[in-house]
Amino acid sequence: MSTEGDGAEAAAGLATAAAAAEEAAPAEDPAPKPAPAEAAAPTLRCLLLTGFGGYDKVKLQRRPAATPAPGPGQLSLRVRACGLNFSDLFARQGLNDRLPPLPVTPGIEGAGEVVAVGEGVADRKVGDRVMVLTRWGMWQEEATVPATHTFLMPEAMTFEEASALLVNYLTAYMVLFDFGNLRPGHSVLVHMAAGGVGMAALQLCRTVENVTVFGTASASKHEVLQKNGVAHPIDYHTADYAAEIRKISPKGVDTVMDTRGGYDTAKGYGLLRPLGKVVSYGVANMLTGPKRNLVAMARTWWNQFSVTAQQLLQSNRAVCGFYLGALEEDTELLRGVVARLVALYSQGHIKPHIDSVWPFEKVADAMKQLQEKKNVGKVVLVPGPQEN
Repeated sequence: MSTEGDGAEAAAGLATAAAAAEEAAPAEDPAPKPAPAEAAAPTLRCLLLTGFGGYDKVKLQRRPAATPAPGPGQLSLRVRACGLNFSDLFARQGLNDRLPPLPVTPGIEGAGEVVAVGEGVADRKVGDRVMVLTRWGMWQEEATVPATHTFLMPEAMTFEEASALLVNYLTAYMVLFDFGNLRPGHSVLVHMAAGGVGMAALQLCRTVENVTVFGTASASKHEVLQKNGVAHPIDYHTADYAAEIRKISPKGVDTVMDTRGGYDTAKGYGLLRPLGKVVSYGVANMLTGPKRNLVAMARTWWNQFSVTAQQLLQSNRAVCGFYLGALEEDTELLRGVVARLVALYSQGHIKPHIDSVWPFEKVADAMKQLQEKKNVGKVVLVPGPQEN
């Protein structure tokens, strides 16, 4: 690996060589200089996933700017903010089979202003502020997406809030209400309760009367969880959360929001009351460091939960799986849920909790913030250059 001294020596050598070449060049034939128009050619900033591995595999690059030309059914937008999700961390480690061949621009959600509309798009116009849910490609200054994957933003909503709404709140809402059938008097266990989905779930639980929330998180986050409706915060680093819940609620809970996977799914199933449901929507136990950990992957796979139909029948419990990406083309279903979320936002019942906002230059730090679970709420990226 080169040291700073090596770099200085190499730079000095290059400078000497360049000076010698300049001296040897004929005076009447100077090297051509770029035309002013060429030198000032506009570019757009984008983040590219160039390989699988650590944080350094996502790089900030520039590409030539071109007049937006969306195809039929598409629109182009100037991206103002992007969401950072666990799916992006999985993609960086090579654990996302939905990615096209590398290099690719990550990012499954964002928000911005429409700058061009393609043929056949009647419900969007230039200047509209929209939030986007897509398969990849949002981590750039301009993006072209299917118009059906965009949703109009409420007037009072900021771009940062819009970039934090779709993935987290769609997931939390559908897990709690569509699968969990959340009702007054229910109890819910929310894993990683201080994360983006966790904070969304806490707000949604508060829209239903008398819901008791158990939340797992590091002890340093317990105060903010209690302020957001968690009746019983539990530090999963120092206590067996299942045993702690049984002390408080011997019959267990009605819904377990399982984002951890592996053995935690089995523990969640064991905590269910009759007619209770564990809804699995992630495998965070596989992410133990910047790079793919084969031991953690094998351990998670080995400890995955398995149950027979006969066992389900006799226990009066249910196990569900939720993956938002598989609903990408079910636009009618998603539009209905987004409409309900927008209404809740406009009524003041929900508001995306932003942990931090990072410029594209600091994408490695942003990913580290999420992967090391330092965040409380959503981690957001913004395309603009870092301000001094």
